[in-house]
Parts: sequence; structure tokens; C-alpha cells
Amino acid sequence: MKIAVLKEQAEGELRVAATPETVKKFIKLGAEVAVETGGGKTASISDAEYEEAGAKVGDRASVLKDAGIILGVQGPAPDSLSGMKKGALLAASLNPFGERERVDAYAGLDLEALAMEFMPRITRAQSMDTLSSQSNLAGYKAVLDAAGEYGRAFPMMMTAAGTVSAAKCFVMGVGVAGLQAIATARRLGAQVSATDVRAATKEQIESLGAKAIFVEDVAGIEGEGTGGYATEMSDEYKKAQAELVSSHIAKQDIVITTALIPGRPAPQLISDAQIQTMKPGSVIVDLAVEQGGNVEGAVAGEVTEKHGVKIVGHKNVPSRLAADTSALFSRNLYNFLSAFWDEETGEPVLDEEIGDAIRLTKDGRIVNERLLS
Repeated sequence: MKIAVLKEQAEGELRVAATPETVKKFIKLGAEVAVETGGGKTASISDAEYEEAGAKVGDRASVLKDAGIILGVQGPAPDSLSGMKKGALLAASLNPFGERERVDAYAGLDLEALAMEFMPRITRAQSMDTLSSQSNLAGYKAVLDAAGEYGRAFPMMMTAAGTVSAAKCFVMGVGVAGLQAIATARRLGAQVSATDVRAATKEQIESLGAKAIFVEDVAGIEGEGTGGYATEMSDEYKKAQAELVSSHIAKQDIVITTALIPGRPAPQLISDAQIQTMKPGSVIVDLAVEQGGNVEGAVAGEVTEKHGVKIVGHKNVPSRLAADTSALFSRNLYNFLSAFWDEETGEPVLDEEIGDAIRLTKDGRIVNERLLS
């Protein structure tokens, strides 16, 4: 089985889907690995390192020729995939809801397209979960981005010239990214608080030493959807939450928002009116900006300023830590494929629970229920 590792083509994408570490592991499984020239350069991996690991390095055409498995970080352009085997597996983050036409094109190419972001949140798939591995580092980077824009120190400092007060940091949305943001802000010395629509996260927030800010005694507080994601809340809850957040956010120096609902635009958590209540020099980092944003006025790919408050809307935050996020993403892919590797056939054979969850196309048609409903 030949595995093709492609150089990413998407603007601003610096990650790569395999590292020398995972190349060696795939070769031990009996696979042949080919990496597109320059594929790892932006993740601090040279072509020579891939060759030392046992991979062949070449142009896209030679890498794709007869490839039965194609690995990417983001979904490659369909018109750039000529030469692969009929029925080849494509494993990457495919953005099925946002790039439906591209998914249709994969079906037309007779690819078996596997969306890694559809990986089910079950115990045995934790090591394959690209969303979690990338969100973890995105939460960390969000705090560093906030610190870079904030014109003051994070920790309290007692000096001979006087005391510097600790920054107050509020994290909205306590999934993987939010939890890491809490932990990182705490390590930097900030006073940290956090909120989420899921009641189960209160204990997680407090276990990290942060203060939990929750709406109490309102219907719908559980807020738990499938796979651990948040769901859309009732109007009553939204009103109560807005009132609570408004009073709390006015006292904050840093706010980090991370709330996403799969397949839907990101919920708006902070309005322009709420931004006006914040102190000049405060910073908001919107990690959901590419899905519509949690913050009114956030602009994808830009750092803007409204009412004296900086709003950070960097795109593709995991790519801003390309070496580490590539290492984790590539391990997720290896853990996934190796878990289903059949030694006799020399290729992965997916089961129903995971295979059906992530498979978008097969035999020339769309097969995923989430895209057919």
C-alpha cells in the first residue's frame, strides 16, 4: 500500500499530515510512503529528514501515482489528485458542511473520503481525535496571542515601586480549547474565570483553579449535545446568560471565546454593547471567528479595535504552532489507520462504528447520514 503525503495548498496552512516519526511507523506496517517535495518545510521538517525516515520525496504527480491512501491536513483540491488508485482513501479535515461541493467532487473521483473531524467522541477513538489535539494547542496559543496584544502584565507583581495587579481573564466555552486556555492563563498568573452552557463543565473549571460563572435555576442549563458538544439553548437561558455575562465581562481584561456548534454558525456570545462596557486596552480573542464568530465585529484574519478593545480574529490558529500541531495531527492519523490495519491485505479495514461515522463518500456517491439528512 502506497501512502501519499501532500503539501498543503490552502492559504495560510503551515501544517503537514505526516512527520518522520509517523513515516517510520507506517513503513513498519509494510506501507510505502511518498511525501510531496517541500511538504514539511513550513512545519520545520526538511525533505532530507523524510528521506532519512524511509520516505520517497517527489512532485505531486509522482507522489500520487498508484497511491491507495492520501493524507492531508485540509482537504486537497479535487483537480490536483490525478494519478491515485481508484477507490483510494483520503484522510484529512474535510470541512464537510462548509465545502460540500468539494465533497461531491471527491465522490465523482471515486475517492473514499474520510473526515477526521467527524471522529466519534468515544474512548477508543481518543488517540485519533484531531479536533481535540488541534484545539488543545489552539487554546494555549489564544492566551499567548492575548498576552501579545495586551499592554500589561498577566501576573501580579510586587515591586519596590509598587504592585502590579493580575490580569482578569474570562474564558467562554469550556471544551478542549477552553480548558487549555484556562490552564495557560492560570500558569501566566492571571485571575481566571470561565463559563459554558454545559453544567458538567463547572467541576472541570474549578478543578483548574478558575472561578465558574454559571446561570442558575434556568431551564436548559445542561446544554449537552451529542459527543460532548454544546447545543442551541432556550431563549430564557440566552437572556439570563446575556445578563450574567454583561455584568461579568465589564470587569475583565482578557476574554477568550471558543464556542462552536457542529454544522451550524458559531453562537454570538459578545455583542457590541457588551464590548463598550469593557475597559480600554482590553483584549478579546475569538477562536470561532472562521465559523462566523462568537464576537460581534470580529473579522477573520484580522486584529481589529472597537471602543478601545482589541478583537483578535486569527485564522487557523493551530497552524500558528505548525511543528507541534503537525506532530499531533500526524499521530492521530497513524493511530487511526494502524488501529484498522490488516496485515494480510496490507491496508486498513474500517469497522462500522468509526468507519461509518467519518466516511463521507464511497463508490462514487455521498454515504454519510449527516450529509444526506
